[in-house]
Amino acid sequence: MLKQFFILCSGADTDILNDCSVGEQNKYAGIGATVFFTAVMATIAASYALYTVFDNLYSSIFFGLVWGLLIFNLDRYIVSTIKKRDSIIDEILQATPRIFLAVIIAIVISKPLELKIFEKEINQVLLEQKNDLTLANQNQIAEQFNPKIDELNKQILDLQSQINTKETEVNALYNTYISEAEGTAGSKLLGKGPVYKEKRDKHDAALAELQQLKTDNKAKITTLEDEILELQNNFNTNVASSQPIIDNFDGLMARITALGELPWLPSFFIFLLFLAIETSPIIAKLLASKGEYDYKLQDQETTIKTWTLQKVAERELLLKTDNDINNKVYTEIADEEDVINYKRKKAKELMQLQADAFLNKQKGIL
Repeated sequence: MLKQFFILCSGADTDILNDCSVGEQNKYAGIGATVFFTAVMATIAASYALYTVFDNLYSSIFFGLVWGLLIFNLDRYIVSTIKKRDSIIDEILQATPRIFLAVIIAIVISKPLELKIFEKEINQVLLEQKNDLTLANQNQIAEQFNPKIDELNKQILDLQSQINTKETEVNALYNTYISEAEGTAGSKLLGKGPVYKEKRDKHDAALAELQQLKTDNKAKITTLEDEILELQNNFNTNVASSQPIIDNFDGLMARITALGELPWLPSFFIFLLFLAIETSPIIAKLLASKGEYDYKLQDQETTIKTWTLQKVAERELLLKTDNDINNKVYTEIADEEDVINYKRKKAKELMQLQADAFLNKQKGIL
C-alpha cells in the first residue's frame, strides 16, 4: 500500500510499472518518497512562515497545506517529465530548466526553517534593533517638543532674571539709605534727615515694584511651567503610543533581515541540504541507467507516435490522390457535347427567371 502510494507520488505510469521488475518499482517508489517528504517539509516551512505573518495557527496550517500541495504537484511534474534519453547531454539539457526551478523551490522551503532553527539568535538581533529603534523614535519625537520646551525654559529664565535684577537694585537702595542713616556715605551726616527720607522712599518704591514683579513673574512662570509639563506629557504619550509598533517589529521580513545579520555559513549549509533534497529525484533519474520501465515507456510512446504519423501521411496522400482524380475527371468531361447542351439549357432557364424577376420588381415600383 505504502509502496503504491510512493509510486503514485513519483508520477510514473502505474500500468507500465506494474509489469516491470520489483527493483524497477522500488526505484520509482524511492523517487516518489523523496517527492512526498519534500512536500511535507514545504508544508512545515510554509506553516511556520505564515504563522509569523498571521499569528493564527489554523490559518497558517491551512495555507501551509495549500503550499505543500503546490510544491508536491510541481515536484511530481518535474520528475515525471524527465525522460531517459540515449545521450546524457540530451538528458542534462532536458533537466536544466527543472533544476533551476528546483533551486528556487529549495530557497523558498529552506528560508522559513532557517528562521526557526536560528530563532534565538534572530530574537537577540531583533532585540538590539528594537532598542535602537526605541532610542531613535524617542529622539525623533523629542525633536518635535524640545525646541518649544527650550524656548519656554528660556522665558522662565528671563523672568527669573528680571526678579534677580530688581532684587539687586532694591538691595543696593537698601544699603544706600542705611549708609545715609549711619553717616558712612552720602551726606556723611548721622541720623535720619531729608536725604535719608528721600533715599528710603526710593527704596520702598523699588521694593513695592519688586513685590509686584515677583507676583506677576511667578504667575507667568507657573503658566510656562504648566505648558512645559503639558509638552512633556504629550511627549510621553507619543512615545508610549508608538512603542507597541516597535515591540511588534518581529514580522517575517524583519526576521529575514535579522537572519541576514548572522554568519552566512550555517544558513548556506541548510540551503544546500534542502537543495539536495529538492533536486535528489532529478539527480537520481539522471544518474540511473535506462531501465525496463524507460524502454517500455519509450516503446509505447514511439508506437503511438509512429501510428499517428502514418495515419496523417495516409490522409495527406489520400487527399492528394483524390484531388488528382477529380481534376482528371473534370478535364475529360469538359469537352463532351451532352454536358455543354445541358449547361446551355440551364443557363437559358436561369436568364429567363432573372428577366421575369426584374419585370415583376419594376411593376411593383410603378
